[in-house]
Amino acid sequence: MTNTMAVRLAALMGFLGVALGAFGAHGLKEILTRHDTVAIWEKAVFYHLIHAVMLFVLAQRQPVRSGSWLCFFVGIVFFSGSLYLLAVTNARWLGAVTPIGGVSFIVGWLWLAVRPVFNGLRQ
Repeated sequence: MTNTMAVRLAALMGFLGVALGAFGAHGLKEILTRHDTVAIWEKAVFYHLIHAVMLFVLAQRQPVRSGSWLCFFVGIVFFSGSLYLLAVTNARWLGAVTPIGGVSFIVGWLWLAVRPVFNGLRQ
């Protein structure tokens, strides 16, 4: 993946995080309140935006740290995506998909923790 593509996708994920946060607070307020899923939507937006920022930070590195970048991207899709759908539809089975994204986030962070060790050994 090129840095340009990584930056564009990171920016798109940031845009979507902000847009979905605003849409949930305004356009979906009635549905989320009726389903009692406002907190679920907010958690989805929170993790979405934190990891969108990380996508952008990683996209600035030369070369892109594609392993952790991809883990964070997949995490947003599965973790936040499943929570968004759960909050709107109240389909509780979607909660079974959420941990896939959570594990992806964890792997991405661990990847960042371990990777510098291997870089140091190569020098």
